[in-house]
Amino acid sequence: MAQEIERKFLVKGEFKPEAYSSSHIVQGYISSVRGRTVRVRIRDEKGYLTIKGAANASGTSRYEWEKEIPLGEAQELMKLCEPGIIDKTRYLVRSGRHIFEIDEFCGENEGLVIAEVELGSEDESFEKPPFVGEEVTGDIRYYNSQLMKNPYSNWK
Repeated sequence: MAQEIERKFLVKGEFKPEAYSSSHIVQGYISSVRGRTVRVRIRDEKGYLTIKGAANASGTSRYEWEKEIPLGEAQELMKLCEPGIIDKTRYLVRSGRHIFEIDEFCGENEGLVIAEVELGSEDESFEKPPFVGEEVTGDIRYYNSQLMKNPYSNWK
């Protein structure tokens, strides 16, 4: 069983000059039930199907299964998704021996920027780049499946 171990942080400063890659992501959810989500993602010109399980108590670790699927199939599956689409640009930034994925959201989640780092274990140390702000690991408001239902623009 594949475990995803990651921590999430709000971004508090400029990160784009440090990015070595970026891609456009559009994703929807066939199921966004808490504890088990089924996501369809189109990242640039590739499609993916992802299933995620419930997070542990800290929100750091959960089951994740992901497979690349043909772009046409991903586009068709997007038609089956629940209302609400996540639209974002993902930037990759190296920090020490880790890579931070920084998601800059568009549409109804515009203004929200989140950095994630994947780890080998929950207690693994990592170098925080200067743009990393408040930790939001485990705060379900920042899960993409929740941002689809309650967009950042509604929080004000």
